[in-house]
Amino acid sequence: MKPKPSASVLRVLAALGLSLLLIAACKKREPVELAGAASEPAAAVRQLASHLQRNDLVGFARDAVPPDVHARLDAAWRAGHSRWPLTELPLDDKLVPMLAALSAKDAEKTLQRSFDRQFARQDRDLKEAARTLGLFGVQYVKNEGDYTQEERDHYAQVIAALGDWAQQAPLGDPALAKASLARLAPAARRTGLTTEQALNDAGMTDSLRRLTPFFIEAKATFTRYGLPLDATFTDLRTGLVEQKGDTATVRIHYPLGEREIDTVVSLTRRDGRWYLSDYLRHADEVLAAATPAPDTLPAPPAEEETPSPP
Repeated sequence: MKPKPSASVLRVLAALGLSLLLIAACKKREPVELAGAASEPAAAVRQLASHLQRNDLVGFARDAVPPDVHARLDAAWRAGHSRWPLTELPLDDKLVPMLAALSAKDAEKTLQRSFDRQFARQDRDLKEAARTLGLFGVQYVKNEGDYTQEERDHYAQVIAALGDWAQQAPLGDPALAKASLARLAPAARRTGLTTEQALNDAGMTDSLRRLTPFFIEAKATFTRYGLPLDATFTDLRTGLVEQKGDTATVRIHYPLGEREIDTVVSLTRRDGRWYLSDYLRHADEVLAAATPAPDTLPAPPAEEETPSPP
C-alpha cells in the first residue's frame, strides 16, 4: 500500500496549482491571426490602426488616401471646404465647439459646475439614455443615412458596443469628471484650434499635428471610463477574404468594450497601394463638393480683336 501524502504536502501542491492558475489567468492571450493576414490589403488596414494606436494622426491621413488626393484635400481644407479625415469621426461637426468650450477661461470650473448640475450621480438616467441612444443609433444606421452596406453592418456593431459600455461606465462620477476636465481643458488650449478659421490657417497636416496631444488625452479619458481604445487598435486583426485584380475584401476583427467587432471592408488598389474604398469615396465626395460646377465658373476674358492691317 502506497503511503498517503501528508496534509502539508497537499497544501503545498494546492498552493502551487493555484499559483499556476493565477499566472495563466494573468498572462495576456495573444490574438489569433486571421487567414490571409500576410496579404497586402490586410496589412494596409492594420497600418492605419497602428497609426491610431501610436497617436500618429498625420501618418494616418497620409496613408489613408493616395498622395495626389491628400494634396487636394489639404488645399480644400485651407479653403474651408474639407475637414477630412476628421469627418470620418462621429459628431465631427462638434469638434471645434468642444475645443472652444474646453479652451475658455476657467473652463474646468464652469464645465464642472454644469456637470454637477445636470449629470452628477444621475447614473440611472444616464444609463437609460445610453440604452435608448444605442437602440436608436443602431436602427438609424441600418435603415437611414447615406451608408454602404459594409458601413451599416460595421457601424451598427460599434454603436451597440458603445451603448453597452456607456450603460456600465461611471458617467455620473463627479470626481472622475473633474479629473478628466483637468487634463482635457489644457490639452484643448494647446491646440489653438478653437475656430474654423484657425483650422483653415493651419492646414490639414499642421491641424492634425496640433490635435495629437488632445487625441492622446481623449483616449486616456476613455480608458479612465473603462474603454481602452489602445487595446482596440493593438488587438485589431485582419485577413484577406477575396482579391480580384485591383479590388479586395478584408475581414476585420477587434475588441470594443465587452464586445468583439467582426466585419468586412472593401479596398481598392491605386498606383500599387491599397486603400479603404469608403475612404476613397468620402474623399472624392469632399473634393467634388469643393470644386465649382462648370456652369458656375467665371467666364474667361474675351480676346480682343486684332484690327486688320489697312
